[in-house]
Amino acid sequence: MATVVKAKKDEPAASVIRRFKKTVAADQVLKIIRQREFYMKPSEVRKEKKKEQERQRRRERRYQ
Repeated sequence: MATVVKAKKDEPAASVIRRFKKTVAADQVLKIIRQREFYMKPSEVRKEKKKEQERQRRRERRYQ
């Protein structure tokens, strides 16, 4: 789960940090960490998943 971003020759530190942040966001590392921060019972996980699916269905219907 390690995210590695190597600096190119003569690349400023700011752009390396910006690329690193984009990579972390794309890998959804922070999302996974927040999910694992607290234990959720399996029934709670199912409820959350069902809520998210319903939210997605509503969004799809709205933009069609």
